[in-house]
Amino acid sequence: MTTRTLQFVGTIWQEGNMYTAYCPELDLATCGHTIEEARRNLHEVIEIFLEETAEMGTLEESLAEAGYSLNETVQEPLRHLVAISPLQVSLQVA
Repeated sequence: MTTRTLQFVGTIWQEGNMYTAYCPELDLATCGHTIEEARRNLHEVIEIFLEETAEMGTLEESLAEAGYSLNETVQEPLRHLVAISPLQVSLQVA
């Protein structure tokens, strides 16, 4: 068995007293009471997703949809988080 290392983007933001963690490449999300708990939970959710899709025989297809291939030993995400900025947009309502 060969080991592959996949790097995903994980974003975490606060919602009330909870933190939501999201992996856009795999469209997976989870939460936690702290930033670290949300990060750990996201890592676990990604591992479970990869294990389950491997068991179902759809791992390569799921990874290909996210821009990854099992042919590479180490893979970085196609996109890299470079900035987070709040945006204010005006909207005219009747």
